[in-house]
Amino acid sequence: MPRKVRLPRIAGTGALAVALAVLASAAPTAATETSLTLSNPRIVAHFDFAAGQTPESIALEPDGAADLSFALARQVARVTKHGDTEILATLPAPANPATPIIGAAVTTGLVRTHDGSLYVNYLTGTDDLTGVWRIAPDGSVARFAALPSNSFANGLALDKKNGVLYAADSFLGKVWRISLDDGAVTTWATGSELERTVFVGANGIKVRHGAVWVTNSDQGTLLRIPVEADGSAGAIETRATGLAGIDDFAFPRRDETVLTALNPSSEVAVVRPDGTHSIVLTQQDGLSNPTSVAVRHHKVYVPSAAFTTMEDPNLLLARLHKHHFSDGTARSAPHRAQAAVH
Repeated sequence: MPRKVRLPRIAGTGALAVALAVLASAAPTAATETSLTLSNPRIVAHFDFAAGQTPESIALEPDGAADLSFALARQVARVTKHGDTEILATLPAPANPATPIIGAAVTTGLVRTHDGSLYVNYLTGTDDLTGVWRIAPDGSVARFAALPSNSFANGLALDKKNGVLYAADSFLGKVWRISLDDGAVTTWATGSELERTVFVGANGIKVRHGAVWVTNSDQGTLLRIPVEADGSAGAIETRATGLAGIDDFAFPRRDETVLTALNPSSEVAVVRPDGTHSIVLTQQDGLSNPTSVAVRHHKVYVPSAAFTTMEDPNLLLARLHKHHFSDGTARSAPHRAQAAVH
């Protein structure tokens, strides 16, 4: 059973913290060489846990600003290049939230499309509000696609080529497909690999090289689902295991190397294409229950929600290094730098 913790008086925080606390910490593999390293980790923005500013998902703006979903505040915010935080939207509060898993209304997965629109999952447990919401470039906010009230769409991914969104459902154990043309929603993938065993099943999600990649937090796995020629889901492949509490992730290179947040242990791991992994960032670097990862060029962004630590939800920025040698391989030494928090 999880250790009981004292939580601030904000709706849903306690339930969500308890849900995440029972996920076991990920045990790092033995020290091995990796194809990348991270250096100079530093916190560029601190948030208010008592106000529900618990960053869950991240989308990057062209100018280097970071858009974040503040899960327990029902908000989407922007952290500017200078570290200032602006609230872009607050979604309407339900009269009687009954969200699966946590009970409280939360914003989760977030993506940005080429026209500057932001799409965010909003979960309330009610028919009138649950679904994918759109924040237009002019600041207007409206529900774009309805999802069942008993769904818990967590991660959200954009498929530019096919003009669709994919949402990983942590409660129902499936992947939703949402058309960007008209908001039509269909069940795209199901299977035991996506199902929850304790609290949170399918979680993080990305589109890469003709496939949809999904994490399962309860099962500690990284999954790949091919997109068939007709747009349907192929057979689910397990690409990595032993990643307890794995959350959302990003691809830092052109291959299938993954940088992923390990939420309960406050770590970021690099997962190599062969499925092995090692730890590249830790709590000592400033992580506090990290939830997602974003990469642009040589910059790595990691939001921390502090769901169970309840200390310093923040946005961390680190520098990405790729090392190439004359024999054609790529290697690096394990990360050892400590964050310069400011």
